[in-house]
Amino acid sequence: MALPLELGDVAFLRSAGGAAALEQAGQWALTVASRMTDVAAARALVGDRGPVVLETALLRRAAVGKLDQPGRWLLTSDALQQATPSRVAAHRAARLAGRAVHDVTCSAGAELAALAATTTVLLGSDLDPVRLAMAHHNAPGVPLVRADALVPVSRTAVVLADPGRRTDGRRTHDPRALQPPLPDLLDAHAGRDLVVKCAPGLDTGFWAGEVELVSLDGGVKEAVLWSPGLSGAVRRRATVLSSAGPGYAVTDADPDDADVRAPGEWIVDPDGAVVRAGLVRHWAARHGLGQLDPRTAHLTGDALPPGVRGFRVLSHGRFSEKTLRTELARLDCGSVEVLVRAVDVDPAVLRPRLKLRGSRALTVVLTRIGDTPTAFVCTAHGVRA
Repeated sequence: MALPLELGDVAFLRSAGGAAALEQAGQWALTVASRMTDVAAARALVGDRGPVVLETALLRRAAVGKLDQPGRWLLTSDALQQATPSRVAAHRAARLAGRAVHDVTCSAGAELAALAATTTVLLGSDLDPVRLAMAHHNAPGVPLVRADALVPVSRTAVVLADPGRRTDGRRTHDPRALQPPLPDLLDAHAGRDLVVKCAPGLDTGFWAGEVELVSLDGGVKEAVLWSPGLSGAVRRRATVLSSAGPGYAVTDADPDDADVRAPGEWIVDPDGAVVRAGLVRHWAARHGLGQLDPRTAHLTGDALPPGVRGFRVLSHGRFSEKTLRTELARLDCGSVEVLVRAVDVDPAVLRPRLKLRGSRALTVVLTRIGDTPTAFVCTAHGVRA
């Protein structure tokens, strides 16, 4: 269970003594096996503040790969879970460069830290005083106020909001169950330039501006609503980001003249953000690929786009367990990855029934072409997200 923090805890962590204790705790093992030793060491170091120091050191360790310079952050467990990854926050800050921005749900300041480098005027607000105290540390110099996101305290700045997506500990896709409720948030800031982060599974059919689906390292992180004043003519955008280098974007303004064609040398799955944004044909046209079937996202072609994971086709045909088992045996397959789309097959149930005894690792792509369930036996290539 997460340790609840109070304002006095945050004040201690921000002090010279707290900073020194965190520096020392950051060098400990911080594993399940070392738990008792770490707890004793923390209490010996700072007495009753030991649990707070230990919890913060653990959260900083958990923030590695999500937040830049994780060793400098003050966080709660919930704040870390909800924090925007630094790579994603930097992308959004670049889109808002030169604007005045008010983050009305600033929490511990993950968005503010990125926005501080690009915006002309920046304000953060939140109802939680502990998270505001953490934001003072995490985004130094940014003006902060305690305020309800549904009660405007700014006039002309772009409003940035990230409503809470959990109800009773469970993730929700109901706009009315967000905290604050999305309809109320939109009403409170009607007429303003607005950017709202939402869960990728949220039904965004009501939105008149741009819907941007954002992925990072292969995982779809968020759907972002951009009001018409910020989005121009674009209504759908897929932004694909990578921790290792530059990303790319596809929009509904790009050409979508991809054809439906017979299977080629490669099967390619677009990034999840492209699929969720409904921009498969646009991405396919960019790379000279075609669709296996207009109702699925599987693409095909005779060349693999750079930086994309794809599957070189060894054989394909109508799917049946018996036929697939025979083909995998012929190809000396000993282990298999099964990818399924538009076919009612559970990979976890199918794999043991294939009775593999060979030496090769292969991939089976199960999909539907027209009314025909089809199996592609492939070798995987490229980076796996």
